[in-house]
Amino acid sequence: MPEQIFQPIPENITVHLGTPSSAAENVTVPFADYIKNVASSEIYPNWPENALRANIYAITTYALNRIYSEWYPSRGYDFDITNSTAFDQAYVPNRDIFENISVLVDELFNDYVVRQGTVNPLFTQFCNGTTSTCNGLSQWGTVSLANEGLTPYEILQRYYGNDINIITNAPVANIEDSFPGVPLRLGDAGNAVETVQDELNRISQNYPAIPKITDPDGIFGITTEAAVRSFQEIFNLPVTGIIDKATWYRIKRYYTGVKGLAELVSEGVSLEEAQVPFETTLDIGSVGTATALIQYYLNVLAYFNGNFSLFPINAVYDQTTADAVAKFQQYFGLEVNSRVDRETWNKLREVYLETVASIPDEFYGDRAKLYPGYVLSEGQQSADVEALQSYLSFIADYYNAVPKIPVTGYFGEQTRAAVEEFQRLFGLPVTGFVGAVTWYQIATQYDFLKETEQ
Repeated sequence: MPEQIFQPIPENITVHLGTPSSAAENVTVPFADYIKNVASSEIYPNWPENALRANIYAITTYALNRIYSEWYPSRGYDFDITNSTAFDQAYVPNRDIFENISVLVDELFNDYVVRQGTVNPLFTQFCNGTTSTCNGLSQWGTVSLANEGLTPYEILQRYYGNDINIITNAPVANIEDSFPGVPLRLGDAGNAVETVQDELNRISQNYPAIPKITDPDGIFGITTEAAVRSFQEIFNLPVTGIIDKATWYRIKRYYTGVKGLAELVSEGVSLEEAQVPFETTLDIGSVGTATALIQYYLNVLAYFNGNFSLFPINAVYDQTTADAVAKFQQYFGLEVNSRVDRETWNKLREVYLETVASIPDEFYGDRAKLYPGYVLSEGQQSADVEALQSYLSFIADYYNAVPKIPVTGYFGEQTRAAVEEFQRLFGLPVTGFVGAVTWYQIATQYDFLKETEQ
C-alpha cells in the first residue's frame, strides 16, 4: 500500500467576517478554536455523539479544503475563509462554546475526509437539511442516521460515497503561502517548479493552446517558459515567462477549477501528483545534491566575506554545515535554527547572486567563472552557456570520454551529451543539465587542467 501523504493542519486560520468582497474585518484564530466556534454555531450539542462527530469531520474538512486549494488567496483576497453561510460556514466572534463540542473537537480537529486514492481534503459540502438542501451532508439528517446506529464514518459514507477515507492525527504545522517567496524564471529548480509544471499540464487539457511540458522534472526550462507565456497570454497577464505572485495564484485558481478541487465531485490530487522530488527543508542528516548546493553557496560567500569560514563540500549536512548555516542566519537577521528552510534558501540565493554579479570579469583571469545561479539546460542560449562549452571543450582534450563540442552559446544536443559524459565520468547524477554541483566540478577540473598546462 502506498505511503499516505498527510496535509498538515494549520496552526491558525484567517476568517473574513462577511461576504468575500465586503469591507469586513479579518480575524486570525487558532484552527481548533475556529472549528469549535463553527460547530457550536452550526449544530446542537444535544444531538447524538455520532452525529456530532460526523458534522465535526465535515466542518474541519471543508475548512481544510478552502486552505489547501487557496480558494480565496488565488482570487486576490488576504484570508482563508469567510463566515458568510452563503459562501462558507458560520463563525460568530466571541460566542460561547459548548463543552461537549469542545471536547470532541480537541480529539478530532486534526482528522479529515479524503476520497480514496487522493490526498486533498474533500470539499465536504453540507446544509441543514430543513430550510436548505444540497448534494452534500444534511446536518439534521445525521441525527436520524445516528439514531439508527450508524457510526460517524458510515454517516459520512451516506452523503459523500463509500469511497472515502478519514485521515487521522495529521500533524499540526505553520502553513506558509504556496508561493515560494520569489518569482520563478528560466533556470530555476525545485518543488515549486515541479508543482507549477504539473498544474500547467493539467490546465492545458482544458486549454490546448498551452503547450505540454514534457517530463516535468522541477527544472524551469524552455518548454516551461513557453507554457507560462501561453498561460499569461490566455488569461490577460503580462507575458513575461516569469511566474510572479499574480501568475502563481492565477495558475492555482484555474488548476483548482479544472480539477474541481472545491467541488463535491472532484478529480482530486493523487498520491503520485503530491510527491515532491526535492527535500523541502535541509537539516542534519540530509545527503545529496541539494546539500552540496548549499555548501557551495556558503563557501563562495566565505571566500569573499571574512565573517564566514570555508569548509568541505561533501554533500553531507553535518554539524559543520549546520554551524555555517546558523552563522549565515545570524549575520543576515534570520531565525537561527541551523536548517535551510524557504526563508533561509531565498536569502542565501539572493546573497549568492549579488556576490556573483559584483565580481568583474577581470577577477577570473584564466580561471572558470562561478556558477551563474541558474540551471543551464537544453534549448538555452547565453554567454553562460558559451563559457560552459569552452570549459567542456578544453576538458575534452584531456578526457577522451568527454566529446569535443563547438562553442556556440547554444545548449543543444551535443552540449547535453558532453555534460552527461562528464557527469558519468566524475560520479555525478547523469541529468544532462548543469546545476551548481555540476558547474563546480567542471570549473574545478578546468582550473586544475589549466594550471597543469602552464
